[in-house]
Amino acid sequence: MSIKSYDVAIIGAGITGAMTAFQIAKYSVKVAVLEAGIDVASGSTRANSAIVHAGYDAKEGTLKALLNVKGCEMMPEITSQLGVHYKKCGSLVIGFNARDLEHLKKLMERGKTNGVKGLRILNKTELHKMEPNVSKDAKYALYAPSAGIVCPYDLAYAVSENSATNGTDFYFEYKVDNIEYDGKHYTLYAGDKKVKAKYVINAAGLYVDEIAKMIDDDLPFEIIPRRGEYMLLDKSEIKTAKHTIFVTPNEKGKGILVSPTVDGNIIVGPNANIVDSKADTGVTEEGLDEISKGARVIVPSINLGAVITTFAGVRPTPTSGDFYIKESEKCKGFIHVAGIESPGLASAPAVSEYVLDILKKAGLTMRKKRNYIPTRTKDGNCKLFYEMNERERRQAIKKDSRYAIMVCRCEMVTEGDVVNAINRPISAHTVDMVKRRTRAGMGRCQGAHCRTKVAEIIAKELNIDISEVKKFSQNSKLLLGKTK
Repeated sequence: MSIKSYDVAIIGAGITGAMTAFQIAKYSVKVAVLEAGIDVASGSTRANSAIVHAGYDAKEGTLKALLNVKGCEMMPEITSQLGVHYKKCGSLVIGFNARDLEHLKKLMERGKTNGVKGLRILNKTELHKMEPNVSKDAKYALYAPSAGIVCPYDLAYAVSENSATNGTDFYFEYKVDNIEYDGKHYTLYAGDKKVKAKYVINAAGLYVDEIAKMIDDDLPFEIIPRRGEYMLLDKSEIKTAKHTIFVTPNEKGKGILVSPTVDGNIIVGPNANIVDSKADTGVTEEGLDEISKGARVIVPSINLGAVITTFAGVRPTPTSGDFYIKESEKCKGFIHVAGIESPGLASAPAVSEYVLDILKKAGLTMRKKRNYIPTRTKDGNCKLFYEMNERERRQAIKKDSRYAIMVCRCEMVTEGDVVNAINRPISAHTVDMVKRRTRAGMGRCQGAHCRTKVAEIIAKELNIDISEVKKFSQNSKLLLGKTK
C-alpha cells in the first residue's frame, strides 16, 4: 500500500486537534489529521457544557490559567471569521452563605491575577435583578462578563472545514495502533494503513497516554476518565437563565450549571464521576437525579419536565491538575497535548498557538500562505436557512429550490441545508453527522419526524440504497431491509 508523507500529522480531531490544524493551515505546511472516529468532534468535544470560561477558576501560574484567559479573548474573532454562533452571555457563580462569599472573593482575586477583566461580586439585589429565577436563598455571586457560550462541535466543524479548504487532509476511522520512528520521520499505522510525518502532535484526548506509550514515552501523570451527564431542555424554557450559572465549586470541579445555549435551549449538568472505561458515555438514573437536584439548587422553579434529551461525555482529567503541552524528551518533533479537560474548549485557540510555537522551536519552517482562504469554504457559504434573513432566504431558494422544502420543522432545516452539509469540505454522510451540522433532529421531537427524510436525502445524494445509510458509526444501521 502506498504511503503519503506530511510535514505534520495531528492525532485527534477534537477541538484541540482541529483548532491546531486550523492555525497551521495558514502556513505552507503539509498537514494530515488522523481521527479514530467517523467524524470531527467524535469524543469529548461532542458532549460538554459548551461554555467559554472566563479564566478565574484555574490556579494562578498554571498553563491552564494562561491559555484559558487568552483563548477566551481570542474566541470572538475566530467565531466571527468562520460564521460560528458565539454569545458573550457572562457567567455567575452564586453563593448562599459567608463561607461561599469568602470562596467567591478568592476566585475573584485569582481571576484578576490570571488577567480576567471585569470581575466583581454582586449582592443579592444585583444578582436577582440579573437572574430573577435564581434561588431566593442565593445572597452573592461572582460575575464574569467575559464568559461566553458556543456550540463546541459547530466550532470544531468550522475550523476543520477551513483547514480542509486550505489543503489539510483528514483521515477518519484512522485509529493509530502503532508508531515507528527512524530518527527523521514518524510512520503512523492504523491496521494496514500508514501515514508518514516529520512532526506529530498527539491531541488524542482521552487516549493521549496510550499514544505516548507507542513511542515508549510515559506522561508524568495519569489520565482519569471522568463522566459528566447532561439534560437539555426545550427552547420554550429559554427564559430560565440569561447567564451561565454555577454554584460555588468543590473538589470535583466547577459543579452543576444551568446555562442557555447558542441555539436557544437550556442545558443542565454535568456531574463528575470517575468511570472504568474511556468510552462509557451512558446516562444513568442516579446521575440524572443528581443533576436534577443540583439544577433546583440554582433555579428551584426550573421545568425539568421540558427535557428533550439527555447525554453524557467523558473528560480526560489529568492527575497533575494542569494542561501538559510539551515536546517529547525521547523523540524529537513529537508533541504531547495532554490533559486538556475543562476549560479546554475556551483554551483551544490559545493552545493551538502554543503548539505552533513549539513546532517552530522544534525546527518546522512556517511561511504564511499567499492564497490563504479565511472563511469556512471558498465561497464563504455556511449559513443555514433558519439563520438567514428574508432576502437571503429568497436568494437561496431562487438558486436552489430545495431550500423551499422543509425537512425538520422543529429547527427549520431545509433539504437545501441537508444537501449542503453532505457536500461540504468535510462531508456529512450519516444521519447524526447531518444532525450536528444542521440541527435536523435536535428539536422537540428529536428526529421522529425528520430522521427518515434525512436518510432518504443522504441515499439520493450519495447514490446508495437507503439501507446503507448509517445513524452514526459503521455499525449503526437505521434499516435492515424492506418489509414489502
